[in-house]
Amino acid sequence: MDTANYKRTMRFVTIFTIALLVSGCSATVEDYQGESPQLDMASYFNGPLEAWGMFQNRSGKVIKRFHVQMHGEWQDNQGVLDEHFTYADGTTQRRVWTLTKLDQNRYSGTADDVVGQAQGVAYGNALFWTYTMALEVDGEVYHVDFDDWMYMIDQNTVINRSVMKKLGITLGEVTLVFQRLRT
Repeated sequence: MDTANYKRTMRFVTIFTIALLVSGCSATVEDYQGESPQLDMASYFNGPLEAWGMFQNRSGKVIKRFHVQMHGEWQDNQGVLDEHFTYADGTTQRRVWTLTKLDQNRYSGTADDVVGQAQGVAYGNALFWTYTMALEVDGEVYHVDFDDWMYMIDQNTVINRSVMKKLGITLGEVTLVFQRLRT
């Protein structure tokens, strides 16, 4: 093997090895099982809440800002989360989630604009929630995949970071801060 081919081969091996190492470093929700306070959707999303958020495109530019007023109600393992969005441009939107606590760590949910069922797994202070949303943009409806990570910071505060993808390509991110209101 000549020197040029050897260098190309070694460069390929190095890049391939780095890619394998990086891909093996992804966090899993189970990594948070020892963290507190424990995030339990049935407890946290029960009663009045507010949230503030933004959508950033894949270059990081803030495209939309919004405020959400919510109210959750749970009976046994069934919950309803009624969300009222007000965007910075004055437009409004409503989403009503029907949620089910399947066991100590797993949840499922549906909403009118969610395709199929959302699936969630919680350990410690974290919840990983995945779903596909039928998102309307300029009169067209696109099915967009969401990977939601929620982290309970204290008894009243949860931070949510969602990555939006279509066909595996990242479109942008949604960041939300939830605040449970004292009644």
